[in-house]
Amino acid sequence: MRQIATMVDIAATPARVWEVLTDLPRYPDWNPFIREASGEIAPGARLRLRMFPVHGRTVTFRPRIRTAVPQRELSWTGRLVLPGLFDGLHRFVLTDLDGGGTRVVQDEKFTGLLVPAFAGTVARTTEDFDALNRALRKRCERVRV
Repeated sequence: MRQIATMVDIAATPARVWEVLTDLPRYPDWNPFIREASGEIAPGARLRLRMFPVHGRTVTFRPRIRTAVPQRELSWTGRLVLPGLFDGLHRFVLTDLDGGGTRVVQDEKFTGLLVPAFAGTVARTTEDFDALNRALRKRCERVRV
């Protein structure tokens, strides 16, 4: 098992962060890591995510939504080919900060037989999470007209 986690504080309400995070058709407008996304944000639903890692090849995943609690948590599980080879539980956890704003923790827990073989890729993914976090903050803090 291997886990990575990143965090960002955003000067916006959890409602605004949730709105941006779950507006999948708009991902190409702001998201440098997951540039294409579609599907329904509901537990059990499948997503189609096309990821563009800084260090690596473009990859398309079809994870299943695990948790979708508005303004609190969005998570999905994905796998490489068969369960138990290389599985990931990806989460965005939103916390309302005292005095305003939202803390977003983005993490992923990787499990399976191939995790050791992908250790370098997993470690480099932190950079992609950080880029997504910065872009999410910029998008959420942008003044809407």
